[in-house]
Amino acid sequence: MTVDDTGSDAAGRRADAPPLSTSLERGDPHDADPGEDPLALRLEQLILGAERRYTPFQAARSAGVSMELASRFWRAMGFADIGQAKALTEADVLALRRLAGLVEAGLLSEAMAVQVARSTGQTTARLAEWQIDSFLEGLTEPPEPGMTRTEVTYPLIELLLPELEEFIVYVWRRQLAAATGRVVQAADDEEMVDRRLAVCFADLVGFTRLTRRMEEEELGELVEAFETTAADLVAAHGGRLVKTLGDEVLYAADEPGVAAEIALRLIETMAHDETMPELRVGMAFGTVTTRMGDVFGSTVNLASRLTSIAPRDAVLVDGAFAEELIRTGDAPASEAEAAEAAATAEKEGEEPPVYRFALQPMWQRPVRGLGVVEPWLLTRRVGPV
Repeated sequence: MTVDDTGSDAAGRRADAPPLSTSLERGDPHDADPGEDPLALRLEQLILGAERRYTPFQAARSAGVSMELASRFWRAMGFADIGQAKALTEADVLALRRLAGLVEAGLLSEAMAVQVARSTGQTTARLAEWQIDSFLEGLTEPPEPGMTRTEVTYPLIELLLPELEEFIVYVWRRQLAAATGRVVQAADDEEMVDRRLAVCFADLVGFTRLTRRMEEEELGELVEAFETTAADLVAAHGGRLVKTLGDEVLYAADEPGVAAEIALRLIETMAHDETMPELRVGMAFGTVTTRMGDVFGSTVNLASRLTSIAPRDAVLVDGAFAEELIRTGDAPASEAEAAEAAATAEKEGEEPPVYRFALQPMWQRPVRGLGVVEPWLLTRRVGPV
């Protein structure tokens, strides 16, 4: 066990604090709300690795930061105001001290530190909710009659916690390495924030009607299957899943060819599953602003609008997306051009060009908030002509 200069070990416990096992055995209810469940307190201590010791004011003072800044950090992380209840631990103090230290050292501005706290809080909150709702709920079903869920939960979390913690850190490091690689390959500083990306929305058709006639458990399984299929395909083919919205997924890719392949594979995969509704997909290519792992801008809005007007089991792309596919040789400008290129190659004894995709211009139409656009229908193309 290592102890830092605050007198805490790696889990945030004071070196002079009683052993955790001892405190858990007795439950240490003296700092808890009188109506609080003793087991809930024990689970909190197990997960946090520390006992409640501080009010928010005491924690801020111990960390050497103002109460105002501490409150900003806590709210950014998604934690509710608790007045001056004694509910914070040494780990909370250490987190405040670290954030404030990054600001004092000039590594982060105060606004950036708050943004780091907010992005981390939002991401981990969703992860924690998913783990409890979908993971622990199933695992903590009492294995024997007469056992309560609470009797199973504590030892299970005690076993899982260190393994899950190490795994989460591993995945985060991997994702951080990948994101850093994308940034350093950017052409200039502006491209690090405002990049040209292919943005894609994939939307389940008739999802609202499904919610009215399907049981909640069935609906949950359908959504999970859709999100899992989309996430696997996006990752396997080099895209980045931005977020899932139940009946819709949003992903991005550096190259339109990558985004197009994912979209068509997603439709093809879903079409082979009779339990899945039809899908419609809209994609656009252009400058995108990235913030806190999300994407914003007119390119994203256009992709969303194209999704809403796409035919069932079909993909619509904007003009910029189509032009980029033509420029990179992933699609011909027209079938006449493809036939001409094949004839020329045959005459010269060369291999004809092989296009992955076909593009068909659709009728121009007004799109709310974006003016008149000319969508292109994207399909898979087999053979050289």
